[in-house]
Amino acid sequence: MTCLRDASRTHTRMTAFHAAHLATWTVAASAVTGVILRPWRMHEAVWAVAGAAALVLAGLVSWRNAGIAVGRGLDVYLFLAGMMLLSELARREGLFDFLAAHAVELAAGSPRRLFLLTYAIGTLVTVFMSNDATAVVLTPAVYAVARRAKADALPYLFACAFIANAASFVLPISNPANLVIFGTHMPPLLQWLGQFTLPSLLAVVATFAMHRRLEHGHLCRPIDSGIEIPTLSRSGALTGYGIALVAIALLLASFHGVALGPPTLLATSVVAAVVLFAKREAPWATLRHVSWGVLPLVAGLFVLVQGLQQTGAVSGLARLLQSAADASTAAAAWGAGIGLALACNLVNNLPMGLVAGTAVNATQVDPVVRGAIAIAIDLGPNLSVTGSLATILWLTAIRREGEDVTAWQFLRRGALVMPLALLAALAGLWLQAG
Repeated sequence: MTCLRDASRTHTRMTAFHAAHLATWTVAASAVTGVILRPWRMHEAVWAVAGAAALVLAGLVSWRNAGIAVGRGLDVYLFLAGMMLLSELARREGLFDFLAAHAVELAAGSPRRLFLLTYAIGTLVTVFMSNDATAVVLTPAVYAVARRAKADALPYLFACAFIANAASFVLPISNPANLVIFGTHMPPLLQWLGQFTLPSLLAVVATFAMHRRLEHGHLCRPIDSGIEIPTLSRSGALTGYGIALVAIALLLASFHGVALGPPTLLATSVVAAVVLFAKREAPWATLRHVSWGVLPLVAGLFVLVQGLQQTGAVSGLARLLQSAADASTAAAAWGAGIGLALACNLVNNLPMGLVAGTAVNATQVDPVVRGAIAIAIDLGPNLSVTGSLATILWLTAIRREGEDVTAWQFLRRGALVMPLALLAALAGLWLQAG
């Protein structure tokens, strides 16, 4: 009888254990679906925070573990806050409108040259200000210039979306997902450049080449070249110099292995203070237009990942990565790179980056495998409109301008653009490691 009672209690505990895991996965999946689809046009942060709150209130994640999970993202919050502040300052001062108008002038009526210049400016903005800045700030400027040049805007808007992800692993600061993946294991700058320079170059070139081929028909129509160049104000020029100084400060921080969040927020706050002081302007208008909702979104995702971690999903992925790497580093790198690149488009790259980053930090895999995971998380989202936060922000930006792109329209291009760039980048990673 005692044995039967013990067996019954064990069975009950196992049933409750599996039920808790199922509930956690259901809540997490629902929250991520809400983030991606935004039912009733509610902000993405609402769904992430609601999912996190549901896990805590249901007892699936303790208050203590939820607090630890939120605190784990401090470096990411500081980095995002600084970059969003700098992006909003550049937008308000007309810096990107100025650069985009000059791009039209340099294009001299050639849509192909304008397309190339859009990629070039998008690459610079992504590399030194993050992919979210390209999505949020550069996209409206490119749209305005395309309209004034009487060009079909969509090829240039797609260029903003694709380059925002393709160039996002040139530097550690180019994508907040990099901070999530590597966490406290972020490589020093020289090590990063030694690993990712060739893959980044191949990713950008392959993305540009395939996208240009797809838009060949649209890029045969001449565009206007007599566009009026807006005057860049003194404060706009100061903002441009400030961006350059922030980029240098972050490169130095990365070179010395310093966490990027605090210097990002400090440097951008100093630039904003100098620009606003020069204008004799209070900071409230600038601060009011920063997309602060991104911060609770990320915090909520950290809690959701904590819940998934408690179900054993992260440890299971870690064991899978470790066993695959033990068998063959090459197979593990290619498998993780391709598999995670596709998975990003099912659950968005930020939560996938959190899961993959937590898993890989629990293993002793070769740096090539970790590099392949970073490439997958950064570049994989170019497949679909739901792949990354930057692409979702890009879609919101173009809808605000009166344009729209369906999931199918993006997928038709992404299915041709992303795989070629991904394979080229993974091949470059392997060649550079060898």
